[in-house]
This record gives sequence, structure tokens and C-alpha cells, in this order.
Amino acid sequence: MNTKKLAVLAVIAAIFIAWFALDLGALFTLENAKAQHEALKDTIASNFVTASIVYFVVYITMTALSLPGAAIATLLGAALFGFWWALLLVSFASSIGATLAFLVSRFLLKDSVQSKFGDRLATINQGVEKDGPFYLLTLRLIPVFPFFLINLLMGLTPIRTATFYIVSQIGMLPGTAVYINAGTQLAQIDSLSGIVSPGVLLSLVLLGVFPIIAKMIMNVIQKRRVYAKWQKPTTFDRNLIAIGAGAGGLVTTYIGAAVKAKVTLIEKHKMGGDCLNTGCVPSKALIRAGHAVHEIKRSQEFGVNVGEPTVDFQQVMGRVHKVIADIEPHDSVERYTKLGVECIEGEAKILSPWEVEVNGQRLTTRNIVIATGARPLVPGIPGLQEVSYLTSDNVWELQEQPKKLLVLGGGPIGSELAQSFSRLGTDVTLVEMADQLLIREDADAAELVVKGLKEDGVNILLGHKATRFEKDGDVQRAYLEHNGEEVVIEFDYVMLALGRVANTKGFGLEDIGVELTERGTVKVNEYLQTNYPNIFAVGDVAGPFQLTHAAGHQAWYAAVNALFGDFKKFKADYSVMPAATYTAPEVARVGINEKEAIAQGIEYEVAHYGIDDLDRAIADGEDHGFIKVITPKGKDKILGATIVGSHAGDLLAEFTLAMRHGLGLNKILGTVHPYPTMSEATKYTAGVWKQNNAPQGLLAWVEKFHTWMRNESSANKSQTMIKED
Repeated sequence: MNTKKLAVLAVIAAIFIAWFALDLGALFTLENAKAQHEALKDTIASNFVTASIVYFVVYITMTALSLPGAAIATLLGAALFGFWWALLLVSFASSIGATLAFLVSRFLLKDSVQSKFGDRLATINQGVEKDGPFYLLTLRLIPVFPFFLINLLMGLTPIRTATFYIVSQIGMLPGTAVYINAGTQLAQIDSLSGIVSPGVLLSLVLLGVFPIIAKMIMNVIQKRRVYAKWQKPTTFDRNLIAIGAGAGGLVTTYIGAAVKAKVTLIEKHKMGGDCLNTGCVPSKALIRAGHAVHEIKRSQEFGVNVGEPTVDFQQVMGRVHKVIADIEPHDSVERYTKLGVECIEGEAKILSPWEVEVNGQRLTTRNIVIATGARPLVPGIPGLQEVSYLTSDNVWELQEQPKKLLVLGGGPIGSELAQSFSRLGTDVTLVEMADQLLIREDADAAELVVKGLKEDGVNILLGHKATRFEKDGDVQRAYLEHNGEEVVIEFDYVMLALGRVANTKGFGLEDIGVELTERGTVKVNEYLQTNYPNIFAVGDVAGPFQLTHAAGHQAWYAAVNALFGDFKKFKADYSVMPAATYTAPEVARVGINEKEAIAQGIEYEVAHYGIDDLDRAIADGEDHGFIKVITPKGKDKILGATIVGSHAGDLLAEFTLAMRHGLGLNKILGTVHPYPTMSEATKYTAGVWKQNNAPQGLLAWVEKFHTWMRNESSANKSQTMIKED
């Protein structure tokens, strides 16, 4: 730190020390003003200019150094100088003091903070450069954070000093006026009856409602700002249009129709979206086929001899499509039309915040919900376009079973499909760049999945990265890099399971300026609104989860906020979001795991129960896996649960219910579970927690009580025998 900065710090420290050592803050109280009211009045009357300058300078100093008592000083100024002069003094003094605090923060801290955290602050810096004055004005009018904190933090951003001063002068003026008015009224309280005088009551009401009024005004300003270049229709054909008929769009329009709104659902491809046609449903049907093969192979374990199974891959894929067809009516146009939803097949184009074009028809709507989902990521690896690659979109078109399948990506999709194809007889190699499969899960959970996949014949390569592909006649090769060495894998098909990309292009978002995140998803606030308050986004296109049930969960909030948001809005709640990976063993989780608890610095304890000890699991031959529940130390509150084992996804529901409704492990322990079932594992896990948290001190006294009871019984028995003799 240079000499100038040290000098500034020394001056600030000296003023702070003097302020508290001399107890100068005691001078700036209404009680002191009351006691010295007449004397101060006389002094001010005879030395008005001098008194005003002293007050002005002291107020600037208090604001600049963030000294306590600025609010009281405002009221005090009103009591001594009257409304208009106090308003003039405080308005300029507070803005000048705030700007000085801003400059001190910038001088002392900005360079070091930006150099250390520049990457993390990049988004904030961009936002301030673009909309800094508006953000600052909002903070000044609606004091969510203390003003001194705003002064210091804004000094770390790129906002111009002149802009900061002007916006502060304007933004703080209404609130200052409210406080000054309150000060003039409070100065008049001489008796109990003065407390209920109209002037005082009005001032107190203004103090309470000003932030609300300011917020309403800012909302109006923001809406006008966002919609400035658009001509809003005078009437609307519909209350809501949803684009995309996956889980998000289906649930949104279902809710809208249920509350008698006029809603339209537009889908350009197939109703049901990815989940029905290329995701959850077909993958689980394939998993079931692989499970059947696995059960036949291990049938001898149960005393049943059926021989080696054979797989008709075309028949397997035929059943996959039959399952899709059987479930299809649940998401069909016919069903949703009966529910009151207008379903249109075609490509939607958003023309304005209230207009959508489809099949040459222009529709007007008060609200739009974007539910366009995501697509598999196809990376730009050299040579990839020359070889036969599959994604979760087109793998279901296979009619001939691959002999050698290379799977890139060790997440849920890659792990599930690798195991299923291997169980069906394909030679599968699974490649993951990280040193762990299912990287978001705890290592002990991932290790059991790795063990299960290897037992099913999957060759797993961790810490390997695909660098290029090559096709030589009928031979296709992948070149992988591992610890500086090259590994070559031959394959018939390569399955890409490297993540998904939000579908945000081609239907007008870029034309009207809907903002996206750095991850390429639609940027939404806590109410699922985009930068246009009447346009919402749900599901994979918005994130943060890529789960069918998460899209449905978000859809409720989007539908309700869109249709009734003028009266009441609801923040999307992700605190209890379950997820499952359908490998064998399954991995299911809700809340945080150990990895996340450590990252968040939470002091936690683990209740761990091994499913290998469960009677039903032993009887079923599924005695493997565990349940692990995270709780705060010494508290009966479930922060998260991880289950690895057979039917883990089904077992998770009890913990999800408990977390959602604030129930602890004691409640689960006190619930009767049928015997013998897998669900008993949840109760036994609660029992482990209870044992770990048993009140040892109390139990020691209970043990003494039981000892005393045994001794008393022996003494009574001896006395009875003596009397008989």
C-alpha cells in the first residue's frame, strides 16, 4: 500500500477515534435536541449561517465516513432548521458525503478488489456499465441495503463519479423529504396527545409506505423502459401462450386452462417434448430391457435355470417405441384440447412481447412462456462429423445393435445408456474427462456405480479426453489423451452424452432482445420472468436443472405469476429438488450431499445406513448400497439425503416429503413401516441418527435409576425372607 493510501487511512482512523472517544454521537439525539431545543434555537437564530455551515460540514463528515447517527442527524436538522432549509442542507450534504465515501472506497480498494476478483466481477461490471444509473437509482429509492454500504460497493464498480453524484442527489431526495417531514413533526411532541396528532401519524405512515410507493414507481419506470420501442395491443386474443409442448409447456397451459384462462400451446415437432420422445421414457424402456437380461443371467442365484439369454435388438427397440406410443395419449393434442388448451402444431415466431406468429397467423397474448427445452451438445472435436455418432435424440432410431459402442460423458445419461447397452451384449467403453463418474455426487456413491457398471462389462476410462476422430474405411477410431499419452479406441458408434444446449434461437428471442446467461440459457429472475416481465421461461431452456419434474415445478410458478402476478407473485422454490440416476445401482438425491456441505462451509454430521443389513434387500438379492442423510450437528433437520441401491429413486420420496414439510428424522423414526420392505431402510437410517444423537447425560442418570431399582428390589426381597424365617 502506497503512502497516500496510508495517509488517508490514518486520517479516517483519527476521526473515528475522536468521534467515539469524545462520544460525539451523543450530541446527535432527539433527546439532546429536546433538552437543548431553546438554546439551540437561539444560537441558530443569532448565527444562522455559521450554524448551517457547521451542521452541513458535520453531516458530510458523518456520511462520508459512514459514522452512526445520520438518520438521527436528519431528524435533528428538521427539528432545528425547519423543513425547507433542512431539506436543502441534508439533500446536498448527504449526496456530497456519499460521493466522498464512494471516492475513498474507489481510491483504497477498487484496484486490489478488481485484480483479485476481476473474473467474478466481470458480469457485475458489465451490468453497471450498461444500466448502472438505473440500478443505483433503484437502490436509492428503495433502500434494500444501507446507504453507506451502497456508497462503498459502488466505489468498486466502473460507474462514473459524476453519474454517482447526480443519481444519488435525485434518488435520495424523496426519502430525505419524508425523513425531514417526520423530523419536523416529532419535534412538536410535548405530551402523549402529540403522538396521535395528524401530522405525526402522517409522517409515520409516509416512512412506512415510501419504500412501497418507490418500488411501484420503479416497476412502472422499468416496464416503460423495457417496452419503450414496442406498441402494446389494446386488446388480447389470449391470456397466455406457451411455446414448446414438453413438461414445462404442458403443465403451464394445463394450469392456465384449469383457472379458466384462454391459453394456447404451440409445438413444432411432437407433443411431450424430449422426455416422452427421446429422453426419460425411451431410456427407461431400454434400461428395463437391460434389467431383464441381467435378471435372467443371475437367475441361477435363485435356483432357477433358464440358460443364456439372447437379445433381439429390433424387438427391444420396437418395445421402446411401443412404450412411447402407450404413454403418448397422456400428452396428446386430444387430451389437452379436452382440458381447454388450444394446441397448434407449427413453428412459433415471437414478433413482440405480446405477439406470436404461427402458420402465418398473428396471435396476441398478455403473457408468453418459453418452454423450448434443450438439445444434446455436439462438440467441435476434429473428425467427429466424419464418423458415426449418436445422441440421445437419434439413438432410438437404431435398428441394428452396435458391436462396439464408445460413450463420451460419465454423467447420468452416459452412465445409464452405457450400462444398458452393455447388458444387452454390446462391447461398451465409457470415457469421462473427470476423475469420477457422476461428478456432482459424493465419491462413495459414484464408486458403487462404477462397480456396478464394471460388473456389467463396461470398460470405464476416467481422466481421458477425446482429442480427435478418424475413419479409415470401415474402421472408426477415437484418439484419447490421458496423462500426456495417446489412447486409441475403435468403435462402431460413438454416443455423445456431454451435456445439453438450451434451444434459444430461431423463434424470435434474439430479435426482441431477450437476455441470455453466460451458459446460453434464458436469463430469468426468481419469478421466472425474463427482462420482459410478461415473458417467462421454464425447463431446460432456463435451467438451472435439466429434469422433467423441475420443468413441471417451474411451470406452476410461471403460470400463476403470469396470470395473477399483478396481485401476487411467487418466488420459485428449489430448496427441495429430488433427482435420480437410473443405473444399477440407482443413485437418488435430494438437498445437499457431503461435497456441497463442505463447499458451503456447513458443520454437519452424517447418518449412514448400509442397505446390506436390510432384511428385504437380503431376500431380494439386492443387499448393496447405502442411505446417507446430512444434518446440522446436533439438530434434527434434514439438509440432504443420498441413496444408492435398488429402487433408490422410490425410497427418496420419503425424505423429499420430510424436507418439504420441515419434518425431521425423529418423525420418520416414529412412523410405522411395513415389514419386510425396502422402505424400512429410511427408518433404520433415522435410527442411526437417533443413536448418534442420544442424550448421553440423561441416559447416565437413567442407568443409575435402573440400578437403584434393581438394588431396591433385592433389599425388599431379603427383608421378606428374614420375616418368614
